[in-house]
Amino acid sequence: MYELWQALGKAKQYKWVELSHSLNNDSPYWAGIPEGSVELSKTVYDWGNPMLDCLIQTFKFPGQFGTHIDFPGHFTKDGVLSETFGPEDLVFPLCVVDVSEKVKADVHYAVTAQDLRDYEAKYGPIPDGAMVVIRTDWGGRWPDMNALSNFDAEGGEHTPGWSLEALQYIYETRNAAANGHETIDTDASALAAQAGDLACERYVLSHGKLQVELLCNLDKVAPAGAVAVVSYPRIEGATGLPARVWAITP
Repeated sequence: MYELWQALGKAKQYKWVELSHSLNNDSPYWAGIPEGSVELSKTVYDWGNPMLDCLIQTFKFPGQFGTHIDFPGHFTKDGVLSETFGPEDLVFPLCVVDVSEKVKADVHYAVTAQDLRDYEAKYGPIPDGAMVVIRTDWGGRWPDMNALSNFDAEGGEHTPGWSLEALQYIYETRNAAANGHETIDTDASALAAQAGDLACERYVLSHGKLQVELLCNLDKVAPAGAVAVVSYPRIEGATGLPARVWAITP
């Protein structure tokens, strides 16, 4: 028996959890992207064609659409883009930091370095090359853009997210490779408003790291011990791409 086949058979005994949202023509996207930027599954070659009886479709979408991965060039002019990352860069030890109860008490909650230290006290150090994600249970608001952004009467957003100190902890104190979240943006909305910028997202991407946004089903994944796999179309020059993400979890 071949070693990798045996390893796959063993892996199939674990739970495999979908972490990405399903997409269709009604799926939401950021308001700054022009209308008409999404056109999925358009038939361009239909059944009954005498040349060849088959169906062919085209797909039009923004890079930052649905559950997606962002590459450094999204926020840094000289940052690397999609083609830089090989398959070996897209499989991670997965750390799920649960702040969902804190978010219930404070919709603006920003995960702190102390939250991460508390996580490590319980589960052990964040390993090298990990993808660290925050569980807020915000993924249940998909696909309602108003609920995802949690707009007030004046159009202001009210969402949880990362703080800069927490990101500095996973990347500078630890050696994580990527971060992820269920919200539209990296930054907790109150911190973004205070900075006048998505400073947390800018920090991640300017340091050559990866991030995955609009995750889901994090409540179905073990806090530690799981593995995350991120897959996307092999399109060159992309600042971001819709991603199929899954976890293999105890």
